[in-house]
Amino acid sequence: MTRRLLIVDDQEENLKSLAMGFSRSDYDVMTALGGRTALETIKNNDIDVVVCDLKMPEVDGMEVLSFCTGMSPPLAVIIVTAFGTIESAVEALKEGAFDYITKPVNLKELRIQVEKAFEHQRLRKENIYLHTQINRKYGFEGMIGETAEMQRIFEKARLISKSKASVLILGESGTGKDLLARAIHYNSSRAKKPFIPIHCAALPETLLESELFGHEKGAFTGAVARKEGLFELANEGTVFLDEVGEIPLSVQVKLLRILETKEFMRVGGVKPLNVDIRVICATNKNLAEEVEEGRFREDLYYRLNVISFTLPPLRNRRADIPLLVKAFMDEIAKENGKTINSITRRAMSQLTSYHWPGNIREIRNCIERIVVFARGEEIDVDVLPDHLRPREGREAGFQFSAPMGQTLDSIEMKYIQETLMEVEGNRTRAAEILGISRRTLQRKLKDLGIESG
Repeated sequence: MTRRLLIVDDQEENLKSLAMGFSRSDYDVMTALGGRTALETIKNNDIDVVVCDLKMPEVDGMEVLSFCTGMSPPLAVIIVTAFGTIESAVEALKEGAFDYITKPVNLKELRIQVEKAFEHQRLRKENIYLHTQINRKYGFEGMIGETAEMQRIFEKARLISKSKASVLILGESGTGKDLLARAIHYNSSRAKKPFIPIHCAALPETLLESELFGHEKGAFTGAVARKEGLFELANEGTVFLDEVGEIPLSVQVKLLRILETKEFMRVGGVKPLNVDIRVICATNKNLAEEVEEGRFREDLYYRLNVISFTLPPLRNRRADIPLLVKAFMDEIAKENGKTINSITRRAMSQLTSYHWPGNIREIRNCIERIVVFARGEEIDVDVLPDHLRPREGREAGFQFSAPMGQTLDSIEMKYIQETLMEVEGNRTRAAEILGISRRTLQRKLKDLGIESG
């Protein structure tokens, strides 16, 4: 990777001398005679580090510094100044300069400072890249959905992500509750602090309590040392309690306390501990019914249910299926070193019309299987799982039957109506399923007296 250094001075001899000092380095060294030239050079080139004289006519070093620190990402600037203007150099540091060096310039010292500046820029760019990747994977950019309902959910989530309120996410298994929880965290002021998830149903009661709140040495058999719980580890961050409806009543009491007072005690402890955390919970259970049945505390339910989301199952947002297919196909193909450029209309029709009981989790697993078995750069029905391949007279997930005694016209009318219902009124897809053109379908709708839009 090219590392580009720009040296700025209004004295040509100084420029040549400093440039000569880096002639044996692995930097791409550029020079600019004066501040005005420097600004043009920075605008038109990918510069990493700038070594700039402070006192120059017209455009001085402070103006160059201000321009560099205003860029995204900011450039690292080393100010060169005479001994008598140290105060100005210190001011430059306050304004964002990486460092300063006094005249006469010690080239060995300057080379050390420049190398440090390049390392600083590398780490800064790496941090920006990682932050971008996190947002892409866990931010709202990583969530896919163009249906009106999903867009409303995203808008609401962006709005509340800046708050400190508890969040309850409801929905069937596999609908992306964990993704929404992560997106809320990484778009909040807690984004740089821990996000700690725990699957409450996966742990027995005694172990769950210890995992959440920690324990003191000797609190129970096997507790040979003090252990910090997840609430301590997540201080100033977010705890995500997945399947919160599975938490036993005895642990619910402690969870309610930490939500109300920000205090808790480790198992076997006697001293309350304070934490600053946000709690996001998720469940596929109907917590209101759990409260009525006495399996979930009513006061905890209302404390968790400050802000709630209900994620729709995939069968209710079929318009998002092609987007999910394309996103998963690209991601998994890249992971497996494959090139897949397209998917046939027949294959996409099969995927879109299926009811996906396992929701997003199921469709991702399905696409992974499809990509693994794909032989070329296009996906067709031959690599779909058996239950998704076309069958005579119907698509996967769509069955049709007609009792004896009906006329052919009535059977045809019913079959067209049920096909349209199955594909949520999409006439193009319905025509593909029926094996006719869209124009023929429109004509049949008119002939059979079925309202057409």
